[in-house]
Amino acid sequence: MKEDVLGKIRSIVAELYPDFDTTGISIDEPDEQFGDYSCNVAMKMAKEFRVKPRDIADKISSAINESNQGIMSDVAGAGFINIRLSDEQLIKWIQEPSVTPNVYSDQKVLIEYSDPNPFKPLHAGHLYTTLVGDSIARIVEYAGAEVIRINYSGDVGLHVAKCMWGIINNLGEEKYSKLAKIIDGEIVSWLGARYVEGNKAYEDDENSKAEIVSINKRIYELHSENDTTSEFAQIYWKCRELSYEYFKEFYDRLGVKPFDRYIPESEVTPLGLKSVKEQTKQGVYEESNQAVIYSGDKDDLHTRVFINSEGLPTYEAKEVGLILTKWRDYSYDKSIIITANEQEQYMQVVLASVARFDKKAVERTNHLTHGIVKLAGGKKMSSRKGNTLSAVDVISSAEAISKQMFDNEEVGIAIGSIKYSFAKQRIGGDVIYDPESSVSMHGDSGPYLQYALVRAKSIIKKVGQQADIDIDNGQDLDDYERSICRKMQYFEWIVESSAIELSPSAVASYTFELAKTFNKFYEKSPVANNPRTNVRVIIVKKYTVILQECLELLGLEILEEM
Repeated sequence: MKEDVLGKIRSIVAELYPDFDTTGISIDEPDEQFGDYSCNVAMKMAKEFRVKPRDIADKISSAINESNQGIMSDVAGAGFINIRLSDEQLIKWIQEPSVTPNVYSDQKVLIEYSDPNPFKPLHAGHLYTTLVGDSIARIVEYAGAEVIRINYSGDVGLHVAKCMWGIINNLGEEKYSKLAKIIDGEIVSWLGARYVEGNKAYEDDENSKAEIVSINKRIYELHSENDTTSEFAQIYWKCRELSYEYFKEFYDRLGVKPFDRYIPESEVTPLGLKSVKEQTKQGVYEESNQAVIYSGDKDDLHTRVFINSEGLPTYEAKEVGLILTKWRDYSYDKSIIITANEQEQYMQVVLASVARFDKKAVERTNHLTHGIVKLAGGKKMSSRKGNTLSAVDVISSAEAISKQMFDNEEVGIAIGSIKYSFAKQRIGGDVIYDPESSVSMHGDSGPYLQYALVRAKSIIKKVGQQADIDIDNGQDLDDYERSICRKMQYFEWIVESSAIELSPSAVASYTFELAKTFNKFYEKSPVANNPRTNVRVIIVKKYTVILQECLELLGLEILEEM
């Protein structure tokens, strides 16, 4: 519907003012009292043509009204054009199938998110990127893209070495049989505790630090030598395997769509190391104090180390390998990466360096960042110190409150409450999570929206076959019928905008507003056993389809009862 209105305005402006470039004309959703759409093109044109904006707006508005195409217009203020759709247009629209946005049609889009590290439990930040990344992937896919979901994880590096030090120290020796006696228990929590021990030892004791540095080298060597039989290697590979099993079980619990590919750091490290060394010869990177760096001064960025003085690749070099692997394997139209804000400057330097020798891969990359996940009250959690807010902690708290509130063990309600709580917050700032309000049935929450869909479906069941009755396009709509129809016809527009801006919060906000508008309609406009049942049941049916699509885009489970 929006495209029809926008197309009509552009056509009229082009006819009245042939010299004006109409491609920049846009329309917005005004307050309902002012109409269904508004356009400020007259304000922009006034400067170019040196005419009062009101005079231009009057001409455009008159042409719209004279077109007799189901849209009416008036002018407000200095020259804002307000547009109202006819009831006939709205009734016609609600009887037609939804139009899927095609802004990513025929495009291949890689979306990398979650990115947990083996040997450590997932923390709340991983939970956030997993759920919001899943929603972004769903929205972009709905908008026509071939989406490839990527999960990048650090199975080599200093964090693994710290954990391995803690494991060996806890076992008393490098003996795989001793580990085998432990793995039947809470292995991931156990590994997390070992990491905390290793990290503390690395920071507090020079001898332990030297041992961890040595272990770090050994981990790289077991990969390069394909060692799977030594006691050290068996401990490493088993813990890595258990970590990945834990990840997959966790994703199943969340109900997110499966990843198309898991890329461990060990896979991309050789390519990253090789590329950095080659590009050092070409002057992209440079040697400094026995290390290899990228001098960010040329890009107004800071300098970072890509190969350390031990000859080992840093996270930066591995990231180079990841970028080149993605580009080599997929030749994507767009690559989206979702990480915490703390990686923003780090990624800027990495991407700037790669742009020096593979510009196209970088030009097609979008890096989205988010802030810290905090409990209500703003307390920051630190994984290095062992007092992290884990992903399991967040889910368990939501499940406990959900069970108490709904007197059942429907995990879809608890998971949905977290998904919506995260999705409705704009990506970029800190993420505030309040378990109690997220599970509330009153207000802006996932359960409120899940129940709204259950309720709408129950209405359709009650009216039975009347849901398939056609209605006369010549009917008028009352204020509440019109209000919900008006809100519904923004759906395609909102999803398209959300897909372009990579913003699940736009869909979340719209979904809540849609449900509120429907509740007012239902309160004032009884559906069953009413002279207007025909038109109202068609409205409810359309609303049910759109609301369900919204919930699916946000990843919320569709429930049949609550």
